Amino acid sequence: MRPLDLQPIGNELAVKWDDGTEQFITFENLRRACPCAGCKGEMDILGNLYKSPQKPYVANSFELVKLTGVGGYAIQPVWADGHNTGIYSFDYLQRIAATK
Repeated sequence: MRPLDLQPIGNELAVKWDDGTEQFITFENLRRACPCAGCKGEMDILGNLYKSPQKPYVANSFELVKLTGVGGYAIQPVWADGHNTGIYSFDYLQRIAATK
Protein backbone atom coordinates (compact mmCIF):
# COMPACT_ATOMS: atom_id res chain seq x y z
CA MET A 1 0.00 0.00 0.00
CA ARG A 2 0.95 3.61 -0.47
CA PRO A 3 0.09 6.55 1.74
CA LEU A 4 -2.25 9.14 0.25
CA ASP A 5 -1.42 11.61 3.01
CA LEU A 6 1.14 11.93 5.81
CA GLN A 7 0.59 14.62 8.44
CA PRO A 8 2.30 15.31 11.76
CA ILE A 9 -0.40 15.88 14.37
CA GLY A 10 0.78 16.66 17.88
CA ASN A 11 3.41 14.03 18.68
CA GLU A 12 2.18 11.52 16.08
CA LEU A 13 2.43 10.90 12.37
CA ALA A 14 -1.00 10.35 10.83
CA VAL A 15 -0.96 8.13 7.75
CA LYS A 16 -3.91 7.75 5.40
CA TRP A 17 -3.39 4.72 3.15
CA ASP A 18 -4.71 4.22 -0.37
CA ASP A 19 -7.16 1.57 0.89
CA GLY A 20 -8.87 4.22 3.05
CA THR A 21 -7.45 3.10 6.40
CA GLU A 22 -5.68 5.48 8.77
CA GLN A 23 -2.91 4.77 11.24
CA PHE A 24 -1.11 6.87 13.82
CA ILE A 25 2.53 6.40 14.83
CA THR A 26 4.02 8.27 17.76
CA PHE A 27 7.21 10.12 16.92
CA GLU A 28 8.96 8.20 19.68
CA ASN A 29 8.00 4.84 18.15
CA LEU A 30 8.99 6.08 14.69
CA ARG A 31 12.41 7.21 15.91
CA ARG A 32 13.09 4.10 17.98
CA ALA A 33 12.31 1.97 14.90
CA CYS A 34 14.84 3.85 12.75
CA PRO A 35 16.11 1.38 10.14
CA CYS A 36 19.42 3.11 9.35
CA ALA A 37 22.71 1.25 9.68
CA GLY A 38 23.77 3.48 12.58
CA CYS A 39 20.68 2.54 14.61
CA LYS A 40 19.97 -1.05 13.55
CA GLY A 41 23.41 -2.11 12.34
CA GLU A 42 24.45 -3.88 9.15
CA MET A 43 24.87 -7.57 8.32
CA ASP A 44 27.71 -8.97 6.32
CA ILE A 45 27.36 -11.81 3.83
CA LEU A 46 27.80 -14.38 6.61
CA GLY A 47 24.99 -12.90 8.70
CA ASN A 48 27.22 -11.22 11.29
CA LEU A 49 25.66 -8.03 12.66
CA TYR A 50 27.90 -4.98 12.98
CA LYS A 51 26.50 -2.18 15.06
CA SER A 52 27.88 0.95 16.68
CA PRO A 53 27.23 1.50 20.37
CA GLN A 54 23.78 2.98 20.80
CA LYS A 55 23.76 6.72 21.35
CA PRO A 56 21.45 7.87 24.12
CA TYR A 57 18.34 9.74 23.10
CA VAL A 58 18.13 13.37 24.20
CA ALA A 59 15.16 15.64 24.85
CA ASN A 60 14.68 16.57 21.19
CA SER A 61 15.33 13.10 19.72
CA PHE A 62 11.61 12.59 19.24
CA GLU A 63 10.82 16.00 17.71
CA LEU A 64 10.10 15.75 14.00
CA VAL A 65 11.50 18.69 12.04
CA LYS A 66 10.83 17.60 8.46
CA LEU A 67 9.52 14.68 6.45
CA THR A 68 10.82 14.07 2.93
CA GLY A 69 9.60 11.60 0.33
CA VAL A 70 12.14 9.17 -1.13
CA GLY A 71 11.19 8.12 -4.63
CA GLY A 72 7.77 6.54 -4.66
CA TYR A 73 8.50 4.03 -1.92
CA ALA A 74 9.63 5.64 1.34
CA ILE A 75 9.93 8.64 3.66
CA GLN A 76 12.95 10.10 5.41
CA PRO A 77 12.36 12.00 8.66
CA VAL A 78 14.67 14.69 9.99
CA TRP A 79 14.77 14.88 13.79
CA ALA A 80 15.53 17.92 15.94
CA ASP A 81 18.72 16.30 17.28
CA GLY A 82 20.09 16.18 13.71
CA HIS A 83 19.49 12.49 12.96
CA ASN A 84 18.33 12.09 9.35
CA THR A 85 19.67 8.86 7.88
CA GLY A 86 16.66 6.57 8.36
CA ILE A 87 14.71 5.71 5.21
CA TYR A 88 11.37 4.10 6.06
CA SER A 89 9.77 2.13 3.22
CA PHE A 90 5.99 2.28 3.12
CA ASP A 91 5.82 -1.44 4.01
CA TYR A 92 8.08 -0.85 7.02
CA LEU A 93 6.03 2.19 8.05
CA GLN A 94 2.89 0.07 7.99
CA ARG A 95 4.55 -2.61 10.15
CA ILE A 96 5.61 0.01 12.72
CA ALA A 97 2.07 1.37 12.88
CA ALA A 98 0.65 -2.12 13.37
CA THR A 99 2.89 -2.87 16.38
CA LYS A 100 1.94 0.23 18.41
